[in-house]
Amino acid sequence: MAMAALRREGKRFALTSPNPINVLRSSLAPSEERMSLGVRGISTQIVRNRMKSVKNIQKITKAMKMVAASKLRAIQVRAENSRGLWQPFTALLGDTPSVDVKKNVIVTISSDKGLCGGINSTSVKISRAMRRLTSGPDKESTYVILGEKAKAQLIRDSRNFIELSITELQKNFLNYTQVSVLADEILKNVEYDALRVVFNKFQSVVSFLPTTATILSPEVVEREAEAGGKLGDLDAYEIEGGETKSEILQNLAEFQFSCVMFNAVLENACSEQGARMSAMDSSSRNAGEMLDRLTLTYNRTRQASITTELIEIISGASALEG
Repeated sequence: MAMAALRREGKRFALTSPNPINVLRSSLAPSEERMSLGVRGISTQIVRNRMKSVKNIQKITKAMKMVAASKLRAIQVRAENSRGLWQPFTALLGDTPSVDVKKNVIVTISSDKGLCGGINSTSVKISRAMRRLTSGPDKESTYVILGEKAKAQLIRDSRNFIELSITELQKNFLNYTQVSVLADEILKNVEYDALRVVFNKFQSVVSFLPTTATILSPEVVEREAEAGGKLGDLDAYEIEGGETKSEILQNLAEFQFSCVMFNAVLENACSEQGARMSAMDSSSRNAGEMLDRLTLTYNRTRQASITTELIEIISGASALEG
């Protein structure tokens, strides 16, 4: 009954006035009501623009997730195959993170791009904690940084302890030859007793394990071998050819560092893409939830505006009748 009466009143009012909305706004509605009508129109437009922005962001995050998934599949096989390079060194020389030396060089591996969760912050936190543990009155700990994100964080409070910084590491397709050249460049520019490589080991798309690998200098390896322990079995091996034991240890240390670096770079790249997939998936879901809330707000605002317009039409028709 009410809706039928509303339609009848609206039709009758439309027949009596050529432009009833303008008549209402000019004659009946005061300035405050006209301002409120403008505010309602602007607020609806703002919500529509916000919905459009959220939709565009959702499209971008979904595309970034797909790109990260394709890159992850390409790197994961190479990372798993590279684990067999440095594992024989661990069996031969062991991994002794608790060894006490004077010169420690912490090699922090991170990414050049963001939007990949907290993998870079985790590497930086471990590097800072390791430097605090290995520093002392007669000890020295410095950084070698691979990646723009770790550099941006460590340069704030540890600028004087950064010996070397290398960025744009993953701009091109990395192979063992390129990483070995990079490892040689690091060995030429730093003096060390122990190299401590900090990286994120890939476990799954949603999981990575912060890992530290320790590479000792030939002098420390020989000293630890003479003292016994894990490195005491080196004397059981026979050396063939004209090379001395020191030369053999030097070659082993350089080759071990290049193999560990190659695996660490690939593992960290896998962890980066997996973390980016998870981050973009969460962003896409959050954008969808925000879009649902904005759609509900837009519908409520539009319905309120329509209801207000109808009430004003009925009020104007009643005033004309009276």
